[in-house]
Amino acid sequence: MAYPDFNMDHQWLPFTPNRSFKKEPRVFVAADGMFFTTHDGKQVLDGISSLWCVAAGHNRKPINEAIKKQLDTLDYATAFQASNDQAFQAAEMIADMAPGDLNQVLFCNSGSEAADTSLKVALAYHRARGEGHRNVFIGREKGYHGVGFGGMSVGGIPANRKVYGAALLPRVDHLRFIHDPLKHAYIHGVEPVWEEDLLLELENRILPLHDPSNIAAVIVEPVAGSAGWYLPPKGYLKRLREICDKHGILLIFDEVITGFGRLGTNFGADYYGVVPDMLNFAKCVTNGVIPLGGVICTDRIYNTMMDASAGGPEHAIEFFHGYTYSGHPVACAAAMATLTLFKEEKLFERAGQMGGVLGDAVHSAFKGLPNVIGIRSLGLAAAVELSSIAGSPGKRAYDIFMDCFRNGVLVRPAGENIVICPPYIVEKEHVERIVSVVADAIRKNV
Repeated sequence: MAYPDFNMDHQWLPFTPNRSFKKEPRVFVAADGMFFTTHDGKQVLDGISSLWCVAAGHNRKPINEAIKKQLDTLDYATAFQASNDQAFQAAEMIADMAPGDLNQVLFCNSGSEAADTSLKVALAYHRARGEGHRNVFIGREKGYHGVGFGGMSVGGIPANRKVYGAALLPRVDHLRFIHDPLKHAYIHGVEPVWEEDLLLELENRILPLHDPSNIAAVIVEPVAGSAGWYLPPKGYLKRLREICDKHGILLIFDEVITGFGRLGTNFGADYYGVVPDMLNFAKCVTNGVIPLGGVICTDRIYNTMMDASAGGPEHAIEFFHGYTYSGHPVACAAAMATLTLFKEEKLFERAGQMGGVLGDAVHSAFKGLPNVIGIRSLGLAAAVELSSIAGSPGKRAYDIFMDCFRNGVLVRPAGENIVICPPYIVEKEHVERIVSVVADAIRKNV
């Protein structure tokens, strides 16, 4: 399909400079394996799993066939007062992969919905246990939890918050960010060691300010993905777990990016050895093919809410929440096929192995280039941080992204960072191609 064959006047593109896009369209019409085909016939190497989603590569036949079979069997069924077999089976498969007693799955359609769902569960849980006054949430600076009003409230990326401030949740505070650009500018596959305890602020300022008895939950990404792949200090998440336990506060991990193999493990919770009370997921669970997200809750949360309703009528709903497409049978069939494919091809293990290849390559190629001020790699993801252009924040990364696309490689600009997070099927030659194109673009955009 050539560019003049379709009209671009009516779609308002998300998180995109629309005026600029119309001048230089980037439209995909096909994909297979590691590559996209554009509207003008070019091949583009997918260096970001198409927004962290397509972990197994594009056009995987087992997933496609599972979807086709399900469409011919049960295309859709309501999730209210009924369910479907695929949703139960997918929930079981996901719960079996989760650590600890994370066994109860609430389905939704996206990471944004998962974030808002987990916040609502936290409020409902505390109310069910007689502590409904717990209604303060704590997020983290530069955290990303989607674009719902709840997720934006606990999120900490200023550009996602500044226009909507009047409608954000009022009782929210934020932890300090987890990156030291001077002492930990370059990190390769290790947890940065801090001399300072970043969580002292939580204990000495935030909790006393609000009173711990009023805190419902703390929500963090194990690794800050959307901000630009920033890694937590060594021991940070374990200490956060201990603080939450001490004060009866729920801990929520937003694993929309780190979930399902990106760190070489099932979840970031497994990588860091910390079990949260809730774990949010989306993206890779269906290989990006069909929208599906969810929240995995502990048995304790589920049982508490069921027990609180035990004295009332059996027809009473315990948790007033859900979506039209919760546990959609086709999405759940896609999820089961995806998770089976991950296991059969040992793609999580492969992600861990190729993560070392990617980390070696980015540190070797980017360090010392003009305007490079940091490089971070862990699992199968890496980011190179760039100095800002005075008066034009983010422009250097955007220009590098555009230059890479023109040369057949898709990377992700995130603020002042260029992020690389390819599908788990990536080969060494793909890594070399991605890194070479990015390095040339960095040299060019000085």
